[in-house]
Formats: sequence, C-alpha cells, structure tokens
Amino acid sequence: MTNPAFEFFKNNLGKPIAENSPSPVSKWLDGVLVALEEDSLSVEYIIRKDMCNPAHILHGGVAATMMDDIIGMTIFSMGHTAFYATVNLSIDYLFSAKIGEKVISKSKIIRVGKKIAHAEGEIRNEQGKIIAKCTTNLVSTSNEIKSL
Repeated sequence: MTNPAFEFFKNNLGKPIAENSPSPVSKWLDGVLVALEEDSLSVEYIIRKDMCNPAHILHGGVAATMMDDIIGMTIFSMGHTAFYATVNLSIDYLFSAKIGEKVISKSKIIRVGKKIAHAEGEIRNEQGKIIAKCTTNLVSTSNEIKSL
C-alpha cells in the first residue's frame, strides 16, 4: 500500500518547504528538503539575521524549532495522520552557526508506540560539525492533519 504523505515528500525533494507546507513555522524557516528515508528527513537552511541572537549566531530557540519541525514532518511522512505534539525536547548546543551559513537538520524516528513516539534530531554545518542535537518524545493527539 502506498503512503500518500511519503509520496508527497518524495515529490518535493529539492524544493523549498515553504512552497507546499501547511505550517507557518516551516514557511518562516524556509528550508529545502534534501533527503528522505522511511524514518528520517533532512532539511537544509541558510542562517538569516532574523534567526540569530544578539551575538549574530543561530538562536537556540530557532535551532530547537528546526529540529522539532522536521521531526513532526517525519512522523507525518511515515503515514501517521494524527497530529503529534511535542511532550519534551532535550537539546545540547555544541557549536555555533553564523549568518549566511548553510546547515542541515536531520531527524530520526527511533520508535512509534500506540500514543508516544521517540525521536532524535541534529543540526550540522557544511563541514559536518554538529551544531545541536536533541531527543524528544511526542504524543499522538486526537487532532488529524487533513491537508498536505
């Protein structure tokens, strides 16, 4: 049986997420989907000034948003139509990213149970240096995602 959500993401590889996403946050982040696997997505972002803190480096909250956003997209790409809400998000900030730098955020769904999903995320720069990493748990809600 085909998974329409996976096919949707597959058809949008290499395209800006903002073109087809129903998520205002995804549109604001303005990433490009660069890789898709059964349980993982990779999205490329260019760090903009409005993503930075006063030190002109990627704001921790924006880094958290990048990882949280693609983890949610990944759950959806696996065919889950229920909206999964983040229960917790534990982040390690390990290196900085400056305005104009390209970074890649990658998700990995570790386990999906009846109500709780566990996942990991990371952000790396073009040289492969890890900027941030996270672990998270999400809960399946009674809300359904109706549109792609």
